[in-house]
Amino acid sequence: MTSLVFLHGVGGGHHSWDDQLPFFAGHGFGAHAWDQPGYGHSATVDPYDFESIAAALARLIVSLEDGPVVLVGHSMGGFVAQETWIRHPALVKGLALCFTSAAFGGADATFAREFVADRTRPLDAGESMAEIAARIMPTMRGSRSGAAGAAHAERVMALVPPETYRKAIAMLPTFDRRASLQHITVPTLLVAGSDDTVSPPGVMQRMAREIPGANWVQLDGCGHLGPMDQPDAFNAALLGFLKKRGL
Repeated sequence: MTSLVFLHGVGGGHHSWDDQLPFFAGHGFGAHAWDQPGYGHSATVDPYDFESIAAALARLIVSLEDGPVVLVGHSMGGFVAQETWIRHPALVKGLALCFTSAAFGGADATFAREFVADRTRPLDAGESMAEIAARIMPTMRGSRSGAAGAAHAERVMALVPPETYRKAIAMLPTFDRRASLQHITVPTLLVAGSDDTVSPPGVMQRMAREIPGANWVQLDGCGHLGPMDQPDAFNAALLGFLKKRGL
């Protein structure tokens, strides 16, 4: 039995995968959704960086005692999935990199400062996470996305601790694993949304071309909240990949 470990985005949590866990468990997979350090009931890490987060995920994988797993990462979770494979390859047998990229800003210090300031300014102004979620999540829907997915994403994001959100936002621009894509040796799926403006499909297509033998799926009319936007289509794409690659 292959175990899948689902990794959420910056405004997420384990409930981001409520439409995936029962589906894949019903198809015989081990299905686990973690709360990244600082989210939910998970203890934070210090320093709050991708190396420490990957180490925390590696400890979780070892604790499952299910052998190497398939990591399914959405947005920031896709960064964590890549980082974990690079640092702990023996624990990973496959990757599903969804609505994500191989870098976020790279070495552009100005971009990093502006991004962090823009995303944390509402907290500095006294807004709650619920207020921020209500403004951000509807903008991430696609043209064929139902309102229920965005509403669920709002509820999940509202539960993110503000200090964790600050740390995660500050961490994102440090990620750049473009040089590692050509060295990925495990079966890899990339899932993009045609209407995703955060991780545009063109960016993800270029990423897919760099990964040897990668599988590519684009969900039409889907925005950035793919697993919640179009859960049935997303689940079908992931299941098809798992079966095709014998995982």
